[in-house]
Amino acid sequence: MTAKRPAFDATSALAGASALATPLPRVLRPQRALPSDAVRPTRAEVNLANLRHNLRVMQRNAGGAEVWAVLKADGYGHGSKAVARTLERAGASGVCVALLEEAVELREAGIRLPILVMGGYYGRAWGELLRHDLTPVVHEASQLESLAEEVRFSGSEAMKVHVKVDTGMARLGIAPKDVRAVGELLRSRPELVLDGLMTHFASADVGDAASIHQQLDLFDSALATLRELGLSPRVRHAANSAAILATPRARLDLVRPGIALFGVEPREGSCPDLRPVMRVRTEVVALRDLEANMPVGYGATFHTERPSRIATIPMGYADGLSRGLSNRGHVLVRGARAPIVGSVSMDMTMIDVTLVPDVRIGDECVVLGSQKGPAGEGVITAEELATSLGTIPWEVLTSVSRRVPRFYREP
Repeated sequence: MTAKRPAFDATSALAGASALATPLPRVLRPQRALPSDAVRPTRAEVNLANLRHNLRVMQRNAGGAEVWAVLKADGYGHGSKAVARTLERAGASGVCVALLEEAVELREAGIRLPILVMGGYYGRAWGELLRHDLTPVVHEASQLESLAEEVRFSGSEAMKVHVKVDTGMARLGIAPKDVRAVGELLRSRPELVLDGLMTHFASADVGDAASIHQQLDLFDSALATLRELGLSPRVRHAANSAAILATPRARLDLVRPGIALFGVEPREGSCPDLRPVMRVRTEVVALRDLEANMPVGYGATFHTERPSRIATIPMGYADGLSRGLSNRGHVLVRGARAPIVGSVSMDMTMIDVTLVPDVRIGDECVVLGSQKGPAGEGVITAEELATSLGTIPWEVLTSVSRRVPRFYREP
């Protein structure tokens, strides 16, 4: 292993693909609707100034630990490439993603920060990790064997890996009882370098401080076992957004904020300084006046109780406006709340604007975010939508689909 792996370069990486043990896999990357191609007025506006503000808030709360931004699920629905560029320039130390495909997309977009691939499944595309200078998280011994083989065949320098220990999530990770055996395997594989040791908290976002400390006790024990074997990872990390804010003990050397970067408190009251990053808006495209007791929408799940004015907006459940908001959600129009009536369709939704004065075709309608208008001022938060739907803000944000173009704003 005398050949040194060069700095990542997309062109030379592809040209040298045949030198690796595994062939270049077929990677299908989903396409996003581009602002330049947008015809309908439905769009998500991403406030980059608020994103940078939230990064600074997390850096202040990190206690000196490195801040690696978690940008899985297309940057929590905000568009990972633009978000990563902004955070890279703003001083983030690294990026974490779930999928190998997500990491490759960021590298091909020119992101130079270290990228940690946390999902644990690589489909035997080990060569992609080398080609794109990515750091994998490994959670079982067989992965170490495969990675070491790839490095040997490619002639690359030793690959950095982060080992995940399962301390109570029961999802991915080396069981505490197997840490010694995995450490001995690592010690016998000079092709691999233990760069990081990590775990993940199961209940930090529900305020269970006791469980955080119990998991950290197991983590510390695993670290001690590895150090007995002469293995000392450069960084230790465990804290997601909630744990960063819950206890200094969880911050270790590196923290992994995700949802907090996008302006959502991981637990109510945990960080009021955060600012929302995404605003989803559309416009009224049709208006009709209905008599009392007239049906609205699929299945006639709503009937007007009085003479009513019904507006149609070009956004539906295929865009991320959940069907679960049928007859229960609201949209902001001219600064006032207008109830969603009838079933949310795939592409369109109806709202009752009877009590909102002077609504016209072309008026802005806000599905997520704030609006100030002649009828008042209001806000619809991801937390509110999540409560209405019986879910969590994470799902609300990531449900805004790729066919909704993202417009990036610098207020």
